[in-house]
Amino acid sequence: MFDLYVLETCPYCRKVMDFLEKNNIQYNKKNISDKDNRELMIKLGGYEQVPYLYDNERNTGMYESDDIIKYIESRL
Repeated sequence: MFDLYVLETCPYCRKVMDFLEKNNIQYNKKNISDKDNRELMIKLGGYEQVPYLYDNERNTGMYESDDIIKYIESRL
């Protein structure tokens, strides 16, 4: 399962969420306006930047919307 760290107002986050929803891919949306989500994202990835995808099955995380979409496509 994917965890996607986002801010609702971020167009790059919306791009990834739209892709996931269009392709019926389940994910956990974690809004970083919640302090706990923001702190966990920074702990996992090292930066306060969104979108951030964390793949729980492969223990892999990444930033950048285009890289996230390419990674997810490679997993389909």
